[in-house]
Amino acid sequence: MRDDLSHGLHRLRAQRIHHGTRSEHEDAVVVETPVALLYNGLPFAVMMATPSDLDDFALGFALGEGIVARADEFRLVDTVRSDAGIALHGAIPQARFDALEHRRRNLEGRSGCGLCGVESLRDALRPVPRVAVPADVSTAAIRTALAALSHQQPLNALSGGVHAAGFVHPDGLLVREDVGRHNALDKLVGALAVHPMPIDRRHGFLVITSRASYEIVHKAATAGIGAVIAISAPTDLAIRIADEAGITLAAFARGDTLNVYTHPARIVASRD
Repeated sequence: MRDDLSHGLHRLRAQRIHHGTRSEHEDAVVVETPVALLYNGLPFAVMMATPSDLDDFALGFALGEGIVARADEFRLVDTVRSDAGIALHGAIPQARFDALEHRRRNLEGRSGCGLCGVESLRDALRPVPRVAVPADVSTAAIRTALAALSHQQPLNALSGGVHAAGFVHPDGLLVREDVGRHNALDKLVGALAVHPMPIDRRHGFLVITSRASYEIVHKAATAGIGAVIAISAPTDLAIRIADEAGITLAAFARGDTLNVYTHPARIVASRD
């Protein structure tokens, strides 16, 4: 387990009742704390998140929200921890800052919500970019990825109830975890952006341990990911956005079955 993940767990004493018998035991619970994101000193958002992989989160959130277009336009200059939570101070170019002031929103994020606090309906549905045509994905690769994903979730293994987002690529699987599914994907996008070996988003796919919502698909499109595989259900808006963006969206991916909702020809059935 990465040292940074220790910030994501809190150990405490709990009582277990089993068949009417009480016993004391030590439990590990996932940490959920307010994380504020500021750009050039301007407060933009407060998300309820797990305080691990915060460098990845800060960058991935800025990319996913369109605050910056490239990783080299963002620099995390300070991480301030207090009893109230954590503040991530980012530096962005002046032109990006000026644009941010025009679209500024004061949102209070929660672990199940990525659009809380948006001030208008127009702000809620931002234009979605179209992704480059991705490579085909075999059902065998999806099965393998889902099995591997369950073994690369140390926070979830110790505490339960933690979402994971993973990018499957020819050289392996990159995974990030968080109490919120959107946050897990932001962390993954940040990690992809600074990976020491450049990862071609066209030759890989996203697997996520949650439903496929609008925000998940939109963030994937912004990151240039052309295939999204969700363990749970999709929403109708996620399906429409995936179709518009050119993303292959599959859901209910469990064992040997999955439903493909958009651009299904890219999923190649395999018995291997």
